[in-house]
Amino acid sequence: AMSSVVDRLRRIAPTDATVLITGESGTGKEIVARAIHQNSPRKAKRMVSLNVRAVSENLVESELFGHVRGSFTDAVSDREGAFQYADGGTLFLDEVGDMPMSTQIKLLRVLEESSINRVGDNKSIKVNVRLLSATNRPLEHMIEDGTFRLDLYYRLKVLTVQLPALRQRREDIIPLMDHFRKMFIRRHSKPATNFSPAVTRAFYSFDWPGNIRQLRNFVETMVVLD
Repeated sequence: AMSSVVDRLRRIAPTDATVLITGESGTGKEIVARAIHQNSPRKAKRMVSLNVRAVSENLVESELFGHVRGSFTDAVSDREGAFQYADGGTLFLDEVGDMPMSTQIKLLRVLEESSINRVGDNKSIKVNVRLLSATNRPLEHMIEDGTFRLDLYYRLKVLTVQLPALRQRREDIIPLMDHFRKMFIRRHSKPATNFSPAVTRAFYSFDWPGNIRQLRNFVETMVVLD
């Protein structure tokens, strides 16, 4: 299943279209976004990541578009937002399904006009950014519930990458175990060691509800405690 994802990335990366990456939490959506950026014509410029869920609702627009001094209580100076900071490069919006409705409207306008307005400023600023976004939420259901805009959804998903859960691609479990084992042995300066056949079998048959992130954490714990 992963090879089909890699083939899709090879086709998608050189284009400049918006990409929506979907999949359960921990399936490696940010890794995919980085791979798209690094294989795109924008690779010499920066990729900026913003996790929408991690930003309080009243600050999402300031984080995205920036603000001018005095536009709200804590705005003590002018500030560039993620769109300006990523100018010429790629902006990755993680957990885009958590974006407030009022911000969704503004984001749609930015994608249509390629310009932003900082919070508290009337002046438009041109931006040239490729937008990648990711979600583990069912946006189609959110559209039916009226919590996600259909027009924005179509703008975000010009191209899509669906990341399968780890339990749906068990052939990746043992190579990933091996990759993380070597990585953490180096990081924690541990003597080289291998997993026993019993451990390998247990990893292979486990369902990994937390996907690659959970596998990575398991392997690190085993290496550290070994």
